[in-house]
Amino acid sequence: MVAGVSMSRAASSAGGTASRLSLRRELLIGLAVFAVYAVVDSVPVAGRSAAAEAHSRALDAFETGLGVGFVRPLNAWLTEQPVLCTLANYEYATTYVVSAFLMLVWLYRRRPDRYPVARNSFALINLVAVACFALYPVTPPRLLPGLGFVDTVRLGQTWGSWGTPVIDSANQLAAMPSLHVAWALWVSVELARISAGRVVQAIGVAHVAVTVLVTLATANHYLLDSAGAAVLVLGCVHVAERFAAAPRDRRVGPSDAFFLAVESPRSPQHVGGLIILAAPEGALTRERLVAVVGDRLDALPRFRQRLAPRGRWRRPVWAEHPVLDWEWHVAARDLPAPGGAAALDRLVAGLQAEPLPRDRPLWRLVLVRGYDPERTAVVFLMHHVVADGLGVVAHALRLMEPELPPAGDEGATGPGAVRRAAGTAAGLLQLAAERRQGTRLPSNASGERSFGAFGLPLGAVRDVARGHGARVTDVLLCAVAGGLSRVSAACGADTGAAARADAAPGRLRVSVPLMMRTPATPPEGNHTAAVMIDVPVGPMAEVDRLAAIARRSGRLRGGTRVAAAWFVMRRAPLILPPPLHAAFARAVYGGRTFQAIVSNLPGLDLEVRLAGAPMLAVHPILPTAPGAPLAVGALSWSGRLNFGVSVEPALLDDAAKLCGAMHEVIGELGRDVGGRGDRRARGDHGRRA
Repeated sequence: MVAGVSMSRAASSAGGTASRLSLRRELLIGLAVFAVYAVVDSVPVAGRSAAAEAHSRALDAFETGLGVGFVRPLNAWLTEQPVLCTLANYEYATTYVVSAFLMLVWLYRRRPDRYPVARNSFALINLVAVACFALYPVTPPRLLPGLGFVDTVRLGQTWGSWGTPVIDSANQLAAMPSLHVAWALWVSVELARISAGRVVQAIGVAHVAVTVLVTLATANHYLLDSAGAAVLVLGCVHVAERFAAAPRDRRVGPSDAFFLAVESPRSPQHVGGLIILAAPEGALTRERLVAVVGDRLDALPRFRQRLAPRGRWRRPVWAEHPVLDWEWHVAARDLPAPGGAAALDRLVAGLQAEPLPRDRPLWRLVLVRGYDPERTAVVFLMHHVVADGLGVVAHALRLMEPELPPAGDEGATGPGAVRRAAGTAAGLLQLAAERRQGTRLPSNASGERSFGAFGLPLGAVRDVARGHGARVTDVLLCAVAGGLSRVSAACGADTGAAARADAAPGRLRVSVPLMMRTPATPPEGNHTAAVMIDVPVGPMAEVDRLAAIARRSGRLRGGTRVAAAWFVMRRAPLILPPPLHAAFARAVYGGRTFQAIVSNLPGLDLEVRLAGAPMLAVHPILPTAPGAPLAVGALSWSGRLNFGVSVEPALLDDAAKLCGAMHEVIGELGRDVGGRGDRRARGDHGRRA
């Protein structure tokens, strides 16, 4: 009855989704449902037959009392019609199975977009029915002695029918609800859901009516069994559709929803960049910036989408938001005279403290006027649910000129499944064995921030790293730990006088995000795994601090902790319902686990323009975590390493102090390896570009 369904949109729907459906997985799901049925049916329960007979007699009395006792007269009539009796027995035994099977096969082949929801509802119908059979067994009327019902199945010896020797092992105490009616009704509902033709839908309705009539006339079910089947089907279809997975490109995955869960008014979670352009004051207008973004919207899907909540127990999805509030998304801000870097930093800090409203797409561009007569600044912000640090860079590049071609798959396969599993298991053991985070740094009760930025030639920092047998990330971690030690009393520094030489260094636990992207990874979404590393803080020689960090930073490259962190971030939450996943995120992200975030973002060595203006530098803007009041990002671009420092005033009132101290640390390390690194680093102190 299903084979004749024709849908004009079926072929177009089947394309990409069909390739993602696994026949082996679908067969395993079917076998699993049947296994549940078999196991539940095989469990011996004392007095089950007696209870089933008592329930059946109660249903018979209830229907008789309501005046709907149709089973006896229909059953008596059918027994006098030998041909119809045989046909009814065969209809009861076969059509519900054939129709449901054909429906599933047709949906799998022609409507893979609908198939997962239909399969889930069908499986749920059977699982709930099995639970009903176990908790409330009911004997079919035809098997009740002394009530005048005729067993047409055994009377006619219909081959293969329910209860005959061919399938005599079938559950005989499973009358409520009627799965025969449930399967037939499910087929009819699915035909309506896919908007099948009227003739086909009419056949489906007729099949349901015939099945109900046959179940009564053969005395296999009461009318209430059919009513129970209707409630079962409608309820399970509703649940399956209510909790249906959104299209893959619209889902908010666990690693993205993580940052929605940890966000609060005191910890806004948007990332971005402070872009410095070689454009004189007034050369770039807000209207020109709006035009640039408008021209590129087709390549920026998240710029046109907002979060659509789906209730507490389901993650939100991305929904189209075609009408953009351009006055808000692309704004202009004037700095107070005389402008300059300090005023720009205060503006960025203020924007960091403003949560992005979730009733619109989660991005914003702010053109800054009055910064520098020869320079123009643009602040680009996106919520962390949209993208990670490199994803934000990729989105920004889509606004630039020349347009870069989309990344392709370069064929990198990585380690095999066995090695990945072994590495993940080893990393989980390493994470479990780590000692707890020590003291906490003072954190704000509000979203207030302080921001600072500076830049250095990338070659100078590389010279420092090579000279000490370390890596650029090690130098960055040393600069943060050493700089914080010099300017913050919370890290054992004496900010008013010379530091005590005998002070024992403490430790700062830092979260270092590591990129898990491949050339084929889209810019949307979070693809990072954070690894924790303890760095020494307090008074000590910077060369010793760097050596200690270099010894410990092997965990950033070892792979096992990265694999474990990626598993925890990306895979483990799939088994958690959203409320538990949100609680997990809030428990592990922030001051209970680490004290600061330090990210070294790989950039590109190319010249790009925004609205015709050459880009001189982009400084990362990273959010602090709840209870972890410091976030430092470094981004290499066209031969420069550009820093962005975000700090909560409870720890440090002015991020510029930390910027200066970090620069001093790198300079001191440069002096220890020779004058070349020192001269190159010292020559750029305080410059944005």
